Amino acid sequence: MNISVIGTGIYGVALSLNMASNGHKIMMWTENVELEKHFREKHDLKPITDAFIPDAINLTSDIKEALESADFVVLATSAKYTRSICIQMKKHFNTLTPICIATKGIENDTYSFLSDIVQKELKAKHITVISGPTFAVDLIKGEPVGLSAAVTTNKAYKFTELAMCNERVKLRENRDLCGTQLCGSVKNVIAIAAGMLDGLGFSESTRAFLITEAMHDMKELLLKLECNPKTIMSFAGIGDLMLTCSSPKSRNYRYGKLLGERKSEEEIEDYLTHTTTEGYYTLLSIKGLTKNRKIKMPIINIIYDIAINHKDPEELVDFLITKA
Repeated sequence: MNISVIGTGIYGVALSLNMASNGHKIMMWTENVELEKHFREKHDLKPITDAFIPDAINLTSDIKEALESADFVVLATSAKYTRSICIQMKKHFNTLTPICIATKGIENDTYSFLSDIVQKELKAKHITVISGPTFAVDLIKGEPVGLSAAVTTNKAYKFTELAMCNERVKLRENRDLCGTQLCGSVKNVIAIAAGMLDGLGFSESTRAFLITEAMHDMKELLLKLECNPKTIMSFAGIGDLMLTCSSPKSRNYRYGKLLGERKSEEEIEDYLTHTTTEGYYTLLSIKGLTKNRKIKMPIINIIYDIAINHKDPEELVDFLITKA
């Protein structure tokens, strides 16, 4: 199968390596012409990873070349660029080609889910959203991992399964695209709070306290947005929440830890500038979404107040203790 991977972040590279190991040919797309030049000369992606890149993986900065022979497309760009990249793709995308969204987030201005953007801009018929507890570095190492696969059609799932499943990667199918994306997005915000607690010097017990309260609030949010509340118990829900709230491998966790340590605004801004931190972007989206839908979600409000309004991170602990 010919697979197009749109985006050359570390997670897109990790998925490409996994799919190439399944015998598929991968064409990755990047907007970085210098990266393409480097790849053509060295056939490696050392600016991103030291992992060996097999001959089955190629790289282009030409979106038409990336898509023209694709049997399956994986969208692995940052959430904030999803719409603009879909607009670039639309002239060359076949609406019947299955497409998998491997990005977590909600658009800031419209509060749109990424699947809604893909449906609107690409008119895609067969959509999968994958989400779950998988750090890119672990996927590259071949560690056993599980992912939720929310799909619009049977065809979407079959192509995703063929592309990704093997003795180390497992998918669990569902039809809750909204809930799967909510869980995958909100957990990045909760990971910021977990990092804050670490930065403040609190233990794993306190982080478990946070995770339990967050699960309750996330379930309530799923219900209010007419999603399946059982999705909280999936790989995309509790699985991803546990992973990103307990490991400094998470960029969102590391950002939260800087806040908890009360680092300077300059140091925090430098981190956000040089590190893709989807939780920061999603925090703005979730705050806007809940306000727009008149949904009360106090745990989001307190994280927002600390991260955006520069409140004392110690207020997170007071919030957890006094929370109804």
